[in-house]
Amino acid sequence: MEPPKDPLKATKRRHSAAFKRKLVKLTEQAGASVAAIALAHGINANLLFKWRRAQSGRPARLKPVTQAVLLPVTMDPLPPASAVIDLPAPTVRAPAAGVIEIEVGGARVRLRGSVDPASVRCVLQALRDAP
Repeated sequence: MEPPKDPLKATKRRHSAAFKRKLVKLTEQAGASVAAIALAHGINANLLFKWRRAQSGRPARLKPVTQAVLLPVTMDPLPPASAVIDLPAPTVRAPAAGVIEIEVGGARVRLRGSVDPASVRCVLQALRDAP
C-alpha cells in the first residue's frame, strides 16, 4: 500500500535559478514594476522581492546597530484636588443614567459609568490648558 501524498507539497512550484535570475534582471531595468513583472510571470510579488534580496547579497532583515536611548522624564505635580478651575460656564447634562456630558469651549467630553471626581478634575484641567 502506497502512503498518501501531501496535497500541499504536490502544489508547491519549484523555480529554476535561471528563471529567478531572468526575473530579477527584468526588475533592474529603468521604470520596471516588480508587481507587474511578477503578475505577468504568475508569481507573487513578495517572492520576487525575496529573490532580489537574495541575489543582491543584502540580508533579509537589517538589525539595529545601536540600542535605544532612554531619556529621563519628569512630570509636574497635579494641582491639589481642592484647587478651583477657572473655566467658562460649562454645560453639564446627563442624557442617560451613568453618562455625564460636558461641553467646554467647543470641546465635548462624555464620561460613562462611575466617575471619579479627581479624574474629571484632571480632564477639565487639560481642557483649560489646551491651546
